[in-house]
Amino acid sequence: MKTLNIAITGFGNVGQHIARLLWQRQAAYRERYATDVRLVGVCRSRSGLLGTQGLNESDVLGAEFVPDLSGEAFLQGLQADVLIDAGPSDFETGGMGLVYMRHALNTGMHVIAVSKGALALHGPELLQTATAHGVQVWVSGATAAALPTVDFVQRQLAGCEVLEIEGIFTGTANFILNQMVHAGMGFDEALQQAQAAGIAEADSRFDTEGWDTAAKITIIANTLFGTALNVHSLPRQGITDLQAADIAAWQARGLMPRLIGYVRLDNGQISAGVAVRAVDAQHVFYRVNGKNKAMRVVTAEMGELCVQGGASSPQATAAAALKDLENLLKGW
Repeated sequence: MKTLNIAITGFGNVGQHIARLLWQRQAAYRERYATDVRLVGVCRSRSGLLGTQGLNESDVLGAEFVPDLSGEAFLQGLQADVLIDAGPSDFETGGMGLVYMRHALNTGMHVIAVSKGALALHGPELLQTATAHGVQVWVSGATAAALPTVDFVQRQLAGCEVLEIEGIFTGTANFILNQMVHAGMGFDEALQQAQAAGIAEADSRFDTEGWDTAAKITIIANTLFGTALNVHSLPRQGITDLQAADIAAWQARGLMPRLIGYVRLDNGQISAGVAVRAVDAQHVFYRVNGKNKAMRVVTAEMGELCVQGGASSPQATAAAALKDLENLLKGW
């Protein structure tokens, strides 16, 4: 039986959900793929655990982590085949996520990304490093989690010329817009309701100012189109400045506002960005309600396709990361 050693960097809510799902699925991995998938390391910002023979749930959850076993100290003792980075997204430097991903790829580990900062800033470099070392970067958890994005295009539309991708990639922003339209709320009231429901963070600017969508479309474009985009180079619009008058004007015309990330191929030129767009009842995004997400893809050969739905939760994000692990085990 083969052995596949996994490390998780960033062991907060999502990282812990990933570990729990991995432990639950270990028997299935052995049965389906004849592979013993073991968790051999986890780290937080200032502490960590290593176990070359595998860490069980009782070894990790509720355990005392070793102080200072993070960053370079963690990497020096790590012997893994796959690194899952679930730490915070740093959109200024790439943060520790960039440190962990660079080390993993340069030492022959596959990377499964949940955090977005490193890829949104340094995606082309990381993808090139992966190719040079014969490993892969998987991004489902970083590009709308439960909603299939990159993998949908790579698997279901393999060989097709993709002309356009657009999507509602940020569930928080979509929830707020739906409340503004359907419940007549102002932005502040809709945001407070989203926060009370646990949909929005206390500091929601990342979602409402369009950064989350911009990061996701940057990663999607760089992965699928081979572009060299940086999240800071994209034109970006958020929803914080929308007024009741804007909503009323769209409603009077039978339109729905959506925060949309897009990438288009036109005469060999790539354009990408984030914009608030009002769509009519014929558009597939018109009825994407609540905190749901959706993606529309236009191809030269298969025409237009759309995927919609998927939970927005730590467990859904964890499941997206382990979907990538499962596809890695399949040899895709």
